[in-house]
This record gives sequence, C-alpha cells and structure tokens, in this order.
Amino acid sequence: MGRLAVILGSNALGPGGGEIAAAAAEHGAAIVQRHIASDDYVLPHRIDHVANLRPLLEQGCDRVLAISSVGSLRAELPVGSLVCPDDFIALHLRLSIFEDQRAHTAPAFDARWRGEVIAAWGAGGQAPHDGGVYWQTIGPRFETPAEIRMMAPHAAVVGMTVASECIVAGELGLDYAALCMVDNLANGLGPEALSVAAMDHDRAANAARLREGLTAVLPRLGAVGR
Repeated sequence: MGRLAVILGSNALGPGGGEIAAAAAEHGAAIVQRHIASDDYVLPHRIDHVANLRPLLEQGCDRVLAISSVGSLRAELPVGSLVCPDDFIALHLRLSIFEDQRAHTAPAFDARWRGEVIAAWGAGGQAPHDGGVYWQTIGPRFETPAEIRMMAPHAAVVGMTVASECIVAGELGLDYAALCMVDNLANGLGPEALSVAAMDHDRAANAARLREGLTAVLPRLGAVGR
C-alpha cells in the first residue's frame, strides 16, 4: 500500500497548519502546499503542477487528496459548504506530461478514492456534497458576472487549480480526489459585490473547519490501500 499525499491550498494555511503537519507525519502522509515555492506565494496560473506531483511518486505515494478553495455557482452551496466534485470543465487547458500519443488521455477523478474521501469526511461529521462539476478558469483574476452566468448552468463551483492537478495526477498514475471549500459566492451571485476582504474573512473561518476535518480523517485515509 502506498502513502497518502495531501495537497493544501491557501485556504488551509494559517497558524493551525502545524496541527495538520503533525497529524500527517503521525500517519505517514506527505504534505504539499500548492501555492508555495521557495517560500514565495505562487499565483494559480503559474503553479508548476508537475513539479508538485511528480516527487510524490518518489515518496511512495499512490493517492492524492487535494484541498481547494472555490466559489459557488449554486444557491444550494452557500459559503462554508464542502464539495467533492465528480467531473470538471477546463476547456482552455493544454496540459500534459507527455509529448507523444500518451497525451491522449481521458482525465477523471478516481471514483473509488472519491468514495473513500466522502465516507471519511462524513464519518468525521463534515459530510461533503457528493458530486458536481468544477469549472477551472485561468486566473488569477476573478470572473465577471457575465462569465459566471455562462458557467452556472453547467457547473457547481469555480476555481483555478483542481482540473490541472487532476490531469497531471492521472498521467502520473496517482488516484486523485478533491475536497473543495466554498469560500465565496461567485461574482454577481451574492447580495453584495465580490470583495477580496470579505472572501478572506470567510476563508479564515472555514480554514479552522478544514484543519479540524483533516486532522480527524487522516488516520482513516492514511490507511486506505488500492
């Protein structure tokens, strides 16, 4: 059985991050912070996903749980909701680790691993919404209200990283599932204009729940084998 890798986003960082690191070490899980390179913050569209994921193979990992911050495209997914998407849209991506016919892949979240993640978080008292389409934009800017109106009939949440990670992980042979925290309503869907200050406030509150949930599920997910 291989090791578990947990990829953390900006929404899981903070003063309580040491708790996650300690729990991961105790249960043999590897931790990756996708936005951090050489101690500097990396914007979503500049993240080197191959550099983040390929070393996990050398560390003996066979599965990835990605934690991600997203905007909600649906009224039934308010701020604070957890979503485990089952598909994605990323029409702009031209991303592959291959330079030959092997690049003709059919990317997907791993269904069995998704089920394990959903069951573990549910047992820990934070059951995520099961399913939904993740729409990946280029970033780093937020979307316009018109863009959100175009996306909303086709997806549940919008973000800037998960589809890229899923593609690369699949090509490397890593089972991949994402747990997305809704940190804001997508631009134009809330009663007030989208602001970074309001999003950061909600993200900080949600981060405590993420750290608590991760600490609770690591023993179970760290023991799951293929």
